[in-house]
Amino acid sequence: MNLRFRQMQAFHAVMETGTVTGAAATLGISQPGISNLLSQLERQTGIKLFERVKGRLTPTPEATLLFREIDTVVRGFDHVTQAVIDLQNKQVGQLQVASQHSMSFGFMPRLIAEFARDRSDLSISFQSQYSSKIQEWVLSGLFEIGICEMPLLYDALDVHPVTVECRIAMPEASPLARHEVITPELLEGEPFIVMGPDHMTHRRTREAFLQAGVPLRARVHAHLFKNLLSFVKEGMGVAIIDPFVLDFDRDGGFVSRQFKPAILMEMAVITSSARPLSAIGQEFLDRLKTALVPYTRAVSD
Repeated sequence: MNLRFRQMQAFHAVMETGTVTGAAATLGISQPGISNLLSQLERQTGIKLFERVKGRLTPTPEATLLFREIDTVVRGFDHVTQAVIDLQNKQVGQLQVASQHSMSFGFMPRLIAEFARDRSDLSISFQSQYSSKIQEWVLSGLFEIGICEMPLLYDALDVHPVTVECRIAMPEASPLARHEVITPELLEGEPFIVMGPDHMTHRRTREAFLQAGVPLRARVHAHLFKNLLSFVKEGMGVAIIDPFVLDFDRDGGFVSRQFKPAILMEMAVITSSARPLSAIGQEFLDRLKTALVPYTRAVSD
């Protein structure tokens, strides 16, 4: 027996709507077309599916039993069709993104939320971690897209470089806040909250103070920009912090200013060069690059 899906679909539509007219409207074909498909199904199965009672189609007990089986097939096909449409429209899929910590407190959640707003079925995997681990995750395929600090530890990564300028944060009541630009000379004797000694912002801050002939008074060492800002709010000193933490902090208690000479931080958006991105991943990657443009500073500046 070679049942055609269109026959089953017509039968299903009649059972669902209760009329040939309703089935025709649902499937977008003519009423004679529906009747012909039902006749074909009855001939092939040898089963009487409908009786006419007072001018209306009434399903037979056999039709009711058959409907239970056909319902699974038709609805399954409908789900597959919708899935294809959604994939074509980039409405479903899985987004896998990892970022360094400072972007995870505001920048990335907002960007992902905006991206997912019209994609109710989008599955999202997001995690923040230290940059070396992010590179490892992207290389292994655990995440499609990563945002990390330089340097790169692996060659098999496609890289979109991003250079951001850090700013200096100070307690809200600090007398330094009257200055629009802060220099090492203005900070002589001021306690500093700094990243670990191997972090590029720590090294470059020390170099700036050394060149200015001003001693850097490091009072607190921490390993997250978010922690540095918390110490600043507690009045324990000033700190060089990346703009992602500063721009997305909503609690207040600090002010930020430009620092000269500029403390730059090299970052990168990374993907694996060994695996193609999904359509969802590529679309998000494009949006991420666009969102980073206002934060990106040309190295020659």
